[in-house]
Amino acid sequence: MRLAPDQIKLIQQGALRFGGAQAKVWLFGSRVHDDQRGGDIDLLLDLLTPVEEPAQVAAKLAGFVSRGVHGRKVDVVVRAPNLLPLPIHRVAMSEGVLL
Repeated sequence: MRLAPDQIKLIQQGALRFGGAQAKVWLFGSRVHDDQRGGDIDLLLDLLTPVEEPAQVAAKLAGFVSRGVHGRKVDVVVRAPNLLPLPIHRVAMSEGVLL
């Protein structure tokens, strides 16, 4: 996994701040693979409770993390009980790493 410990902590803090105490966050995509280079940070924010504004939650977490990693691009997808399950959720959870 190509994240420094301080970056992992930052992401976890953002998940807590914007998703609540029971939120989980998964890293997926190219950053999971040590043999790859570059790439944005792809995150899945997994929520146990319904969310009214998933796009706003995703944008807030992405902005928070991006500022903490000096402007690197961060993509966030949200999974919650009231949202339609998407193939990207399954991919993120099966190929990703729980932070």
